[in-house]
Amino acid sequence: MMKLAPLALAAALATLAAPALAQPAVTTREVGTLVMENVPETPPEVRERLRRYQNARSAGFRDWLADGSMLITTRFGQTNQLHRVSAPLGARTQLTFFDEPVSGAVAQPGAPGRYVFSRDTGGDEYFQAYAADLAGGEVQITEPKTRNLALVFSKDGRRLAWSRVTPGSGDYDIMLMEAGDPATRRVAHEGTGAMSPVAFSPDGTKLLLDRYISVQSSKRYVLDLASGTLAEINPSKTEIAYTDGEFTADGRAVLMISDEGSEFARLVRFDLADGRKTTIAEARGWDIEGFDLSEDGRLLAYSVNEDGRSKVTLAPLGGGADLAQPQLPTGVLTALRFSPDGQRLAIGLNTSTSPADVFVWDLAQARLTRWTESELGGLDRAAMVEPSLIRFRSFDKRQIPAWVYRPKAAGGGKAPVIVSIHGGPEGQDRPGFNPTYQYWVNELGAAVIAPNVRGSTGYGKTYVALDNREKRQDSVKDIGALLDWIAAQPDLDASRVVVTGGSYGGFMTLASLAAYNDRIAGAIDSVGISDFETFLKNTEGYRRDLRRAEYGDERDPKMQAIFRQISPIHLTDRMNKPLFVIAGYNDPRVPWTEGQQIVRKVRENGGEVWWMMAKDEGHGFAKKHNRDALREAETLFLKKVFGLP
Repeated sequence: MMKLAPLALAAALATLAAPALAQPAVTTREVGTLVMENVPETPPEVRERLRRYQNARSAGFRDWLADGSMLITTRFGQTNQLHRVSAPLGARTQLTFFDEPVSGAVAQPGAPGRYVFSRDTGGDEYFQAYAADLAGGEVQITEPKTRNLALVFSKDGRRLAWSRVTPGSGDYDIMLMEAGDPATRRVAHEGTGAMSPVAFSPDGTKLLLDRYISVQSSKRYVLDLASGTLAEINPSKTEIAYTDGEFTADGRAVLMISDEGSEFARLVRFDLADGRKTTIAEARGWDIEGFDLSEDGRLLAYSVNEDGRSKVTLAPLGGGADLAQPQLPTGVLTALRFSPDGQRLAIGLNTSTSPADVFVWDLAQARLTRWTESELGGLDRAAMVEPSLIRFRSFDKRQIPAWVYRPKAAGGGKAPVIVSIHGGPEGQDRPGFNPTYQYWVNELGAAVIAPNVRGSTGYGKTYVALDNREKRQDSVKDIGALLDWIAAQPDLDASRVVVTGGSYGGFMTLASLAAYNDRIAGAIDSVGISDFETFLKNTEGYRRDLRRAEYGDERDPKMQAIFRQISPIHLTDRMNKPLFVIAGYNDPRVPWTEGQQIVRKVRENGGEVWWMMAKDEGHGFAKKHNRDALREAETLFLKKVFGLP
């Protein structure tokens, strides 16, 4: 990633702010760690209207502790921190107290009160891991200036494995440590590419490893920890995508989600001795999105992604009597995990009208109990808007799905429209709780449309490949087709459409502004790619080859020519509508310079641009005070573009 020293940063910002001849005037101000250009100060009434939406919380299940209580992450301040919940709707006892958010946690089996957690600094994504217990205090167990992911304990809790990569490298090593003793930390396998541990065998002598190549391609291996021998599972010349994984209780097979021989992902058993494959669960026309296996290996829980909504199923592994099934609210799964004794199943669920919370299914009593109830910040739950699922026809007659949030009150006249494009592109917009969408709909009276353009996951592997490499612009054409659909709706104002998105969605926002400038009233680009060549050059080393697999290799003259045709930085002469660009200075994925250069080029052409950069954030704003300021500025931008009071 391109990094600048403080003086170089100041010089670059001064260059960005200095108006050249014939450029619009630029007003600059700094508030805390935020650098803002052309962003007006927020009126108190705007801040007050936003306050309730910004104070909604969620509860993210992390793991069961050995004593039957659970670890969750939630925010009672500026950032998500780790908490313990001991009983249904019990107090959330805070365990960590950092300025930076805690990104994950794993409990140590057989060791009541002990766990490991990870966090980075300023959004740099160089995660460090720490061992801790409920008595307080933590010990760093990873090496400084390394990125550490995928923390996995052995079944008996005696060993901990994870993946580690160093700056500039794309090869992750597999690390191994005796739990609680950082002095025993060692490299168990020198990896190639994005390798990570998935699960220990029941006896702790082997590790199931994943090598992620792209959303459509990965490989699986078993690493013998004593000999260091690495054996590939199910070798194939055909691309196969795997997710999740567990050894069976006898250690003779592994369960994995695989799309081999299928348009959609299925749950499959692979016998290690003879390579025999058996389909355990599948859903016609939809993906199995996740699963968990009880510690004794008898019970299976899995979830199906049905058109964006999750459906959880419980089943005995290997046959047996049917099990009672939990009746869950319609929503999106965030977690699925059996308790250590196998008697309970934690289910994290997020609905479109309520934040993510944790429910527990008691298998013996066939009873669902709510363990957390997250606050809505004073919002009226009945006022929250449920989206409707529509499909619109694109240029090639393909049907493109989208979620539409319409204002409940018509308010007279047609509603302005905000088109929100997800990142990835290997992602899917799903009907989970989004306080920003609810604010736009209820307070600004805007309709929000979240399309899943080609390249999105959840609709089969053919669909996810439709935007790869030289086909990138086809996904932008999907936005053009959506604009056609908007124009045909009697309640939507096609003359007041703003496009917004983050990361890859930021690229889509800029590309859409260039392609449909005459049909778009404005655009908000958050941490987006403006030039594929500079992006691939400056993104962190551990991501570069992974992104080339999706976007194409900028070293290939053919792809280089395509990048120069489609990158927004070369299309700024077509952009003359108001643009708001947001960046994080520590972003390892899409360096802040991607935003800087598009701002400069648009201004050189006389365009109006607002700019906001947080010097203590990375790929998106994780700290509440920064998110609050961003939402306030966003509101002022939208009001101006839509002509709202």
